[in-house]
Amino acid sequence: MKKVVTCSQMKLLDHGTIHNMHVPSLVLMERAALATAEEIRKYLEKKNGSGNLKKERILTVCGSGNNGGDGIAIARLLHLAGIRSEIYLAGNPDKMTEETRHQWDIAMSYQVPVMNNPVWDEYTVIVDGIFGVGLSREITGNYKEIIDHMNEAPAYKAAVDIPSGIHGDTGAVLGTAFEADLTVTFAYKKRGLCLYPGRAYAGRTVVADIGIYDRDRDGSELASKAAWHMEKSDVKTLPARKPWGNKGTFGKVLLVAGSKGMCGAACLSASAALHGGAGMVKIQTVEENRIPLQSLLPEAMLTSEFDEEANRKNLNWCDVLVIGPGLGTEGSGKERMLWFLENGAKAGKPVILDADGLNILAMHPQWMKFLGEQTILTPHMGEMSRLCGLDVSELKEDPVARAYQYAEKSGGVLVLKDACTVVTDQNEKLYLNLSGNSGMATAGSGDVLSGIIAAVLCMYLSCEEEQELSYKAALAVYIHGLCGDIAREKKGSHGMTAKDMIEALPEVLKLAEVQSKG
Repeated sequence: MKKVVTCSQMKLLDHGTIHNMHVPSLVLMERAALATAEEIRKYLEKKNGSGNLKKERILTVCGSGNNGGDGIAIARLLHLAGIRSEIYLAGNPDKMTEETRHQWDIAMSYQVPVMNNPVWDEYTVIVDGIFGVGLSREITGNYKEIIDHMNEAPAYKAAVDIPSGIHGDTGAVLGTAFEADLTVTFAYKKRGLCLYPGRAYAGRTVVADIGIYDRDRDGSELASKAAWHMEKSDVKTLPARKPWGNKGTFGKVLLVAGSKGMCGAACLSASAALHGGAGMVKIQTVEENRIPLQSLLPEAMLTSEFDEEANRKNLNWCDVLVIGPGLGTEGSGKERMLWFLENGAKAGKPVILDADGLNILAMHPQWMKFLGEQTILTPHMGEMSRLCGLDVSELKEDPVARAYQYAEKSGGVLVLKDACTVVTDQNEKLYLNLSGNSGMATAGSGDVLSGIIAAVLCMYLSCEEEQELSYKAALAVYIHGLCGDIAREKKGSHGMTAKDMIEALPEVLKLAEVQSKG
């Protein structure tokens, strides 16, 4: 996992490094400039071949804050490397920070050219060093005009730390924003580079180590409430499959799903659980679904009984409950959900509440009393809107804050599905998912996720090292995204389906098997 920080956390880390660890600010600035200049140079060499950079012309657009100081140093380093590089000072020279003034004096000593009225189309690379992560106001006036010119230019575009105009915490566009092909950010990824639209404006993001760490001199963690994002190496931490186990050992999933004429969601969720490694899956559904489900998924068991004795037997049998895919919101669907939600909570079973399960909950908010720390809720933005009574546009303004508020209210783990899925719990453990793609916005994708979450929970049943439920949910979300990425490679984002994600699941889980063999 890698840490993701807010603007205030980054400021705290900067301050701790400079004032507590006694690393001069100018040293950090020089390291930031070196890292960014190196990424630009690598791009140019890949484009032109090593040593053939004479036709390149770079303009670094700088503000008067420390982000501008980074930009001035980048221009100087590229100039000294023999690449035609110029500075355009967009900020007020009288308001330069001490560090930026120092970098300006160094650049002038090395005779780095300064442009006052650039012809934007003449440059092959434009570097954005106007605003850093601290920007919170809307960009207007001259700055807006400059950024619009930068965006319109046909050059390759690189941003220093974060594209100017992107809110560092929410990823929102503050009036206008620089549209980067490359963003080199420092020490840790910022939330605004994970959440959309900021992530789209950042282009390819590189995190450069410049000597800022999250530990104080006494060893304490400075940004203890930071978020995290998963990496492929985290898939390798999944518990190994015991060689002496049996299908019961590897977990039993009870899927309360499907209604008359609606068996597809149940099939996809159950199939994902089986492909994800669950030992046994039983679908509790209506009798009308028996023949199609047994034909489509013979590996799954099926029951259409719904009475106290049968329900108790099924609940006692399972290790994990999934409630909701294709369930319907009226009649027997509502009755089935209420029984298994209430009794599942009493039995302390992990419950994954998805799809129509969430819609029913929105219609009957009094049922929230059955939720708790063993519950995982997986709403997309529309379902979340119904749950909390806010417009989708309001949710998207700050999805992290909204997700945490509902997790705190429910007492469970919230998986707020979107282009960047947010996973959080009442203890403020926070994960931002960076896997996946737009091709996953297709029917059945959420049903597949519910099955993968169930499978991951099953993997940890016999694990000696217990992980928090939010971690397991976040890992399942990341795996789901990796499946989507493989499906896109094979089928393309337009043609991929939920079934393609299930077919990719064994390939993703091979990462864990390689680790266990190692």
